[in-house]
Amino acid sequence: MSHPTLSSQEVAQRGKELYEKSIRAKVETQKNIGKIISINVETGDYEIGDDLVETSLRLRSKQTDAVLWGEKIGFDAVYAVGGTLLRMAQ
Repeated sequence: MSHPTLSSQEVAQRGKELYEKSIRAKVETQKNIGKIISINVETGDYEIGDDLVETSLRLRSKQTDAVLWGEKIGFDAVYAVGGTLLRMAQ
């Protein structure tokens, strides 16, 4: 599937919208809190795992040119550099 070039802001917006509207309710469970989710912002497909590279590679094996967005389930960021991650889930 070819796609127009998306800015990083557009990728982030699409990824966050998909997560909030159609994915979050399915994946934000005790078992998944703290795991990484990679989302194909064009198809809504996603992979969950312990590592951003691992989940991204699994999605790219299905669609090599996939545009991906990653999140840490239940937190405000994937990684923290010089700060702390804030827990968003209950």
